[in-house]
Amino acid sequence: MTAPLRVLRNLAAAFGLSAMIAAGSVAGSLVVASPAAAQSSSIVVEGNRRVDADTIRSYFGSGPYTAAKIDEAWKALYATGLFSDVQVNQSGGRIIVRVSENEVINRVVFEGNKKIKDEVLEGEVQSKPRAPFNKSTVQADTQRIIEIYRRSGRSDVRVNPVTIDRGNGRVDLVFEIKEGDKTGIKDIKFVGNKAFSDWKLKDVISTTQTNWLSFLKSTDAYDPDRVNSDQELLRRFYLKNGYADFRIIGATAELDPAGGGYILTFTLDEGDQYRFGKVDVVSNIRDLPGDSLKRVVRAQDGQIYNAELVEKSVENLTIEASKSGYAFAQVRPRGDRDFQAKIINVVFVLEEGPRVYIERIEIRGNTRTRDYVIRREFDIGEGDAYNRVLVDRAERRLRNLGYFKNVKITTEPGSAPDRVILAVDVEDQPTGEFSISGGYSTSDGVIGEVSLGEKNFLGRGQYVKVSGTLGQNAQGAEFSFTEPYFLGYRLAAGFDLYWKETQTTSYTPYGTTMIGGGLRFGLPITDEVTLALRYNLYQREINLCDDYTATYEYYNYCASSISWAIRDAAAQGATITSALGYTLSFNSLDNNVNPTQGIYAELKQDMAGLGGDVNFIRTTGDVRHYTPLPGDSVLILRAQAGYVSSWGDDSLDVLDNFYMGPNLVRGFAPSGIGPRDLAPCAASNKGSPLIYNCANNELNALGGTTYWGVSAEIQFPFAFLPKDIGMKGAIFADAGSLFDYGGPTKFPGVYGWDKDNFYGNPNLVNCSTIPSSKTWGYNNVCVNDDNAVRSSVGVSLIWQSPFGPLRFDYAWVLSQATYDQTQAFRFSGGTRF
Repeated sequence: MTAPLRVLRNLAAAFGLSAMIAAGSVAGSLVVASPAAAQSSSIVVEGNRRVDADTIRSYFGSGPYTAAKIDEAWKALYATGLFSDVQVNQSGGRIIVRVSENEVINRVVFEGNKKIKDEVLEGEVQSKPRAPFNKSTVQADTQRIIEIYRRSGRSDVRVNPVTIDRGNGRVDLVFEIKEGDKTGIKDIKFVGNKAFSDWKLKDVISTTQTNWLSFLKSTDAYDPDRVNSDQELLRRFYLKNGYADFRIIGATAELDPAGGGYILTFTLDEGDQYRFGKVDVVSNIRDLPGDSLKRVVRAQDGQIYNAELVEKSVENLTIEASKSGYAFAQVRPRGDRDFQAKIINVVFVLEEGPRVYIERIEIRGNTRTRDYVIRREFDIGEGDAYNRVLVDRAERRLRNLGYFKNVKITTEPGSAPDRVILAVDVEDQPTGEFSISGGYSTSDGVIGEVSLGEKNFLGRGQYVKVSGTLGQNAQGAEFSFTEPYFLGYRLAAGFDLYWKETQTTSYTPYGTTMIGGGLRFGLPITDEVTLALRYNLYQREINLCDDYTATYEYYNYCASSISWAIRDAAAQGATITSALGYTLSFNSLDNNVNPTQGIYAELKQDMAGLGGDVNFIRTTGDVRHYTPLPGDSVLILRAQAGYVSSWGDDSLDVLDNFYMGPNLVRGFAPSGIGPRDLAPCAASNKGSPLIYNCANNELNALGGTTYWGVSAEIQFPFAFLPKDIGMKGAIFADAGSLFDYGGPTKFPGVYGWDKDNFYGNPNLVNCSTIPSSKTWGYNNVCVNDDNAVRSSVGVSLIWQSPFGPLRFDYAWVLSQATYDQTQAFRFSGGTRF
């Protein structure tokens, strides 16, 4: 035992006080606090260089100085982090404080880090420039850096902190890093799963296996936090699909040195699948009968048990009770399991909860996102009745924003027993995105895009994106801005500015230039139903060739093989379209990116003519139904239809028709289905009988006003390929039709017509002499408009590649109209990488 320690214990025994001794400072010194209770004439400070002596004295306060008071001051001085050693002694009626000041960090440097940037590491370490150097903090920073690397799959990382003396009590702190090789997930195994295959469960979790594309992703690295999150994803997946007894027995990760990676194993106990039995609502609140609330319950008798529907039902019932004036109502679901019948009878019980109010909402940890962006996700505020269901809903909303790494809402006692404080702890994460996109399709050719976006602009929760495209047959630019809470309401509002130019292709014998902008509003009606409103104003022009004018002199020049309907539209020059529209959509898909179950339906309608040069009403509908099949296959049924017509005295512009091809029935070329003009390919001699001489690929598509289509597709995985490759096959059958060209076929004036008088101009064609023409007599346009059913069957190869979804289709046409254009093979794809 050291002499000071013996002295302290003797003094403590003499005064009847407890000895207060602290050891383990950075310098390893032992500090003794004097227990003298007498008044001290002065406090002498020694050893300080940068810290003012009066500042140190202030920690002791005024006398008398007891052992407890001196010990408290000593601890407070240590806690400042300014000193490596503090000693307090009493001598001759004075208190002598000897300090050894910590060195000051001049700068923090990272060496050897290539996979993780300096900016990321600087944001994680607690040692900062101009702060005191503290060995404990440095050791904690070292462990934090190691943990960051381990989460990125580099468990063999080595970090060595080194100091370089710069004089005058300043040091450079250098973290020497040896990153080591990446240790990924070699294999993911599931034990105990019978209802769902390994292939399906790998789709549920976020962790992936290492493969030859691992350099493009980070989800194949072993991360304990990600594994914990995966367990929750598995639990929610099984509870959503009726397995109420599901539990995860364990999740282990074993490093296989020979295999160079971790083997991740989830051991599951699925239990039995249940259905909802009797679903009822019981209200213990007077004047609020349970029968009146059943309409908002999402769970229904006989359905497969779904924990998410129970949660949503609790939310709906709570909100409905609040609307009826019962702000403190609590809803507790009570389940009664029938193990033999495999059903769960669920009763939602409403009761008056304790009267607790929210005193205030404290936002913590948001260094970038503004407070009001977080507060607006709450349906309750300061002074409102506390409701746990609405708090949980706000927490889910905050997580879904994608602005934060972590979100946690807890309650703390308020100033009174009936008051609580909501503590919202968040951690901001980067929300900007820079992307380079590349792709190719048989219709658009090679195309690339560069875009810069920010989904939390200036911490205001706004979305901003600017992008530019340059391709083989198209180029353009676009700017988008979205405010998710317009005027403080849950109403998304935004605007777009765009410019696009297309060139002549083998499918379209003309180019177009479009420039314009639009306003849009999105209003969620329910969790599944959304209403979107929009207004677009744009200028569009058809490009045939330089200095083109629609006169007879140019008939045998650059536009000689182009329909007069298109040449007439080009002759009108640039036209302005002013259109107002809406989209009503329903979405119950289990996954918006790779759905396997649910329905997506939308109804779109646009009306042009609120100013501008064109008048039309366009209506389209699209419904898709996804059904899971055995063997992880998915059946996709789709139906679509559309109709457009002009209103007023103007005829429909040719470019406002529908143009269909593989987007309606695969196996046909772009714009390969529907009405076509036969006249440009007919030989004429001043009105004499025509000699028809035309190849199908030379006929100009005119578009149609009406279309319909149905499709059935079965997508299935390749069992012989690893799941993470993301490749699957499909077989499909399509049928549909496009018909009813609604535009003019005669163009008075320079085209051979002057009011009702025919000049005998050779531009006119006797359509009645052309096989399959649906128009008669002399016209500028001879329309083949066969509303025959087009159909095809085919196979597809689908690859969810790191470059985006790629799809290869090969189709065999079963039925077609005489002049349709077919294309057996089609390739499309390309997105951000």
